[in-house]
Amino acid sequence: MVELTIDDREVQIGAGQTILEACREHGIPIPTLCYHEALEPYAACRLCVVELEANGRSRLVASCVHPCEDGAVVWTNSEMVQRSRRITVELLMATAAHVPAIRALAQELGVRAPRYVQEPDDCILCGLCVRACQEIVGVSAISLINRGIARRVSPPFEIASGVCIECATCVQVCPTGAITLADITGKTRQAHDWATPYDTEPCRVCGERYAVPGFEFRVSSDHSKPETRNLKPAGAEVGHGQ
Repeated sequence: MVELTIDDREVQIGAGQTILEACREHGIPIPTLCYHEALEPYAACRLCVVELEANGRSRLVASCVHPCEDGAVVWTNSEMVQRSRRITVELLMATAAHVPAIRALAQELGVRAPRYVQEPDDCILCGLCVRACQEIVGVSAISLINRGIARRVSPPFEIASGVCIECATCVQVCPTGAITLADITGKTRQAHDWATPYDTEPCRVCGERYAVPGFEFRVSSDHSKPETRNLKPAGAEVGHGQ
């Protein structure tokens, strides 16, 4: 066990756990946007910063990735912490001041308006959708591309593909609503708009019809049309000459 002090409270936590985990276990609120319990910590949004006193010095650390240290003193709401979070929220408001989650954080921290305004964008580049697609679903259908102000979420190399399985995990984890169900089920996601000769079924959520699960789609060698004779149930062996 690790013993440390958080906001004048002496707490014990398991070795290897982070400051954020310790705070949540003891009911101490810390705001987050890029953190999710089912994903590896990312430390992108920087809202979870806390002031850490250790070895005779004080500094800001991202609580979602920083492990608890024996004898450390942590302040979750000091002036240093509040100032850092206000700057972070103001930067987020430059493009996402219209997003309810960002407005709520700004109101809580006393930020009325950003000093700089850019083109509105629902996406705050928290990376939750990309990481969920990779770590939970395991398909990596989307990724963060480009750098600086041009950075955004997109299919790898901006090439649409059929890798996405339309599970809507990215929709569920997005904290701002930047990704919707229509984004992953619409025709714009498909690289090819070939009709299937097989029966389809309606989705129980949106009502759109989709190919019956359990079939894999193969393409002719010249990529001009679907080679439906090679359509086989998932797991079935395709014999020679088929």
